[in-house]
Amino acid sequence: MNYVIDIMLIAIGAALINNFIFYYFVGICPFIGVSRNVDMAFGMGCAVTFVMSIAAFVSWTITSLVLIPGAPISAYIGGFFMTAEAAQKIDLTILSYIIYIFVIASSVQFVEMYVRKFFPSLYKSFGVFLPLITTNCAILFACLTIMSHVSGVENPADAWDLGRALSLAFFGGVGFTIAIVVMAGIREELDLCDIPKPFRGAAITLVVGGILAFAFMGFTGVNSGLRKVLTFDQPVAQVEQNASAQDRNVQSRIDEMRQN
Repeated sequence: MNYVIDIMLIAIGAALINNFIFYYFVGICPFIGVSRNVDMAFGMGCAVTFVMSIAAFVSWTITSLVLIPGAPISAYIGGFFMTAEAAQKIDLTILSYIIYIFVIASSVQFVEMYVRKFFPSLYKSFGVFLPLITTNCAILFACLTIMSHVSGVENPADAWDLGRALSLAFFGGVGFTIAIVVMAGIREELDLCDIPKPFRGAAITLVVGGILAFAFMGFTGVNSGLRKVLTFDQPVAQVEQNASAQDRNVQSRIDEMRQN
């Protein structure tokens, strides 16, 4: 039950409360550059969500099996050149940035080939922004966040497993999609408005982005409220079970009295 609650809180936090764009201000470049049309923004959001999920899966696997101290693969290979105790202390997390960037770039190339083959019109509308997903710092931010919950955790039981890592990545991409689609819808309406010349273009976009960030601040504290509600479910269920048991006892006593 606690595991399900953790997954739900991570998902809601990544999508709404701690939205990558409006809370951490990462991934701003595609958020500004590809938010002129709702269809294009939705396609970009789906592509970023897919790449973020694949990158999180691969980076979590590499981090757990190779990079962190005591990782099985690095300890096994190191055992050929040093003592077993020294091999358990091999720490390759210094290579995390290089490996994560390589993983993200490979995932983007895969998505680009897929979109170009099966959705050529969408590929043309993306233009240069599709390869630029490689430099989307929101994806690298997700990988580094996952690494911080896998490596350097004092209690190994608190380290994130693959389910938590994928939950953060997927719903972080969903939050990115929500943000960019909302912005695209507003910008389509702004094209019909008479905006003063100094505010046209990127200026009004940044102003609207700031207002949206304030709006998303309204979700602050929702996670703590949800945790209280969800953790109270179990005692309530126990109370209901006890109440039903008491009702059964009362009914059995009534039946005994009727028989006597």
